[in-house]
Amino acid sequence: MAGPLGQRVVAGVSGSLGSLTALHQAAAEARVRGAELWAVLAWEPPGGDLPTRGGSLPPSLVANWHRMASEQLMEALDTAFGSGGPGVPLQPLVGRGKPGTVLLAAADRSDDLLVIGAGARGRLRRAVRPSVSRYCVARARCTVLAVPPSPLHHDLASVHRRNVWKLPLRTGELTS
Repeated sequence: MAGPLGQRVVAGVSGSLGSLTALHQAAAEARVRGAELWAVLAWEPPGGDLPTRGGSLPPSLVANWHRMASEQLMEALDTAFGSGGPGVPLQPLVGRGKPGTVLLAAADRSDDLLVIGAGARGRLRRAVRPSVSRYCVARARCTVLAVPPSPLHHDLASVHRRNVWKLPLRTGELTS
């Protein structure tokens, strides 16, 4: 059962390492508060919503994308918590729209806590892909907790760069 006033901890989930780190933090916050955990994944049709405005897409195609988003959310929850679940009441939600808009629609009460991954951002990334965390922090009606990336995130990114450039991997670098 949720907290005394139906408190909610809303977590943005994409399946990325950053969102899984935030999801774990959200579950911990929900346990401390005696709150319900809402795991929210936002999705948009390929190319954004522009093609669907004229009604040119068949409803079956839109339903298919929604189903795939639901499967992505369930896979992320399974990756994060396994079969045991988060240890708090869980409400998985899939919403159609831009991530920031969907998250703020879910965390619409002043007593909610919105937990999002802060992500590692740079100027170039911000120009190409705006930050969901910045959007939410600037517009939320509730408290927002921006969770920094896991310490492993930097190590994994380094390994990925080495693989892309076909550089040798020195395993000693990963243990320091």
